[in-house]
Amino acid sequence: MSDPAAPRPARRPRTAVLLATALATVTALTACAAPAAPARAAGAAAPSLDGVWRTDGYGTLVTIEGRTLKTYETTALSCLPGAVTGSRAGAPGADGTLRFTVPDSAPLTVAPAGTDRARMAFEDNVGHHALRRAGALPKRCAARPARDPRAVFDVFWQTYAENYPFFRAKGIDWNAVRDRYRPRITATTTDAELFAVLRAMIEPLHDAHTRVVAGPDRWFAGSRPGTVLPTPEFTARVDRAIAANLGPGAVQRHWAGGRLSYADLPGRIGYFRVTQFAKYTERGDYAGDVAELDRALDAIFTRARTQGPTALRGLVLDLRLNGGGSDALGLRIASRLTDRPYTAYRKRVRNDPRHPGGFTAPEPISVRPHRGPLYTGPLAVLTGRLTISAGETFTQSLMGRSPAPTRIGENTQGVFSDVLERALPNGWSFGLPDEEFLTADGRTFDGPGIPPAVRTPVFTDAELTAGRDTALARARELLARGTGAASS
Repeated sequence: MSDPAAPRPARRPRTAVLLATALATVTALTACAAPAAPARAAGAAAPSLDGVWRTDGYGTLVTIEGRTLKTYETTALSCLPGAVTGSRAGAPGADGTLRFTVPDSAPLTVAPAGTDRARMAFEDNVGHHALRRAGALPKRCAARPARDPRAVFDVFWQTYAENYPFFRAKGIDWNAVRDRYRPRITATTTDAELFAVLRAMIEPLHDAHTRVVAGPDRWFAGSRPGTVLPTPEFTARVDRAIAANLGPGAVQRHWAGGRLSYADLPGRIGYFRVTQFAKYTERGDYAGDVAELDRALDAIFTRARTQGPTALRGLVLDLRLNGGGSDALGLRIASRLTDRPYTAYRKRVRNDPRHPGGFTAPEPISVRPHRGPLYTGPLAVLTGRLTISAGETFTQSLMGRSPAPTRIGENTQGVFSDVLERALPNGWSFGLPDEEFLTADGRTFDGPGIPPAVRTPVFTDAELTAGRDTALARARELLARGTGAASS
């Protein structure tokens, strides 16, 4: 699912210290559009987007002045400069749409959507973010923020209070958390003491999309209990176990620095492993990621593998060590696996600071078939607790596919939202989720993760010591029998 100030997915490993980022780094070692704006009369001038805008949800103000876009991070008591500063690229579109380039990030667009309304979208994200005109910037947005530890605590607590969606589901009384920890903070609280308090506040959430970063050597990211980050040694053992269980003659071909790999297995079964949805090239930009992913997909999903007597009888999609990245790249793969459009999921964001149950209207996100060879046969998807974030939204996006995939292994990690990245007045940063990814019947898998239909061990010490890969073996067995499409 990163979000430097508003709706950008922090599952892209751009913050470098998070659970998903650490996983992606280690493993690398081895939509339906929103409603269109009303039509303008012929010859009418496109509306100007200059001014101040507030996002619906995300607690963000956006200013557009001439060729520059800036964001501000707001709560009921704070306004800090955001991390997004965009420069307009080219002339406005015929309908007034503006495109902005953002240093070290994907481009974004802002499009008119009616009187005093607009839509903002990041190229590497899915969905849109509604904007409404907001008048002038609040005076506090221009004031120098107080660095007092009490002010830092208050901004941290207030941001979670206004945006975090899962307090009730996790049994956390956030007001009680404030009452417990706020009296411990004074004007003389040290950085070490303050960091320990902020960590203690969010650790019980057990949420891999929560974090606080006080520096390169002082940071904390949450995780579901029992989650252990892989080491290079562990990853090497995993690679050996997978290779030993692919079958005789199987040779893996690699792209994106090893983040994408494919092998033809005996019995006309394909094995496609994806360990990350980001940083497919040294430059690490989204356009380069798309080009490298498409290069791999074109090489994998050939006419020979998708049509006629040599076509695959089944495909294993391995996401067990997937640390996340861009949801849009996951949908790009899903588009090669269907010949009909369908809804991947519906995405909504918490937008009522006073009521945790207040959300925007869910926006449907679609999978649309690729124009080219498609694989539409039986699919087995391997998952585990180290299937994280964009790895999970990709897993969810395949649930509406026909035939439905069989999920094999363990529950995914249980974090789907883009991460709302925020700054603190003392220069630290932190993050939290503020969105839900809904199934067709309104369910979310936040917390427990997406369960498998066939439960097997995933990279346990016993499995790796014995050179076994039960999940992969089970997938091959089901696909060889022609029963690899059986879960919902």
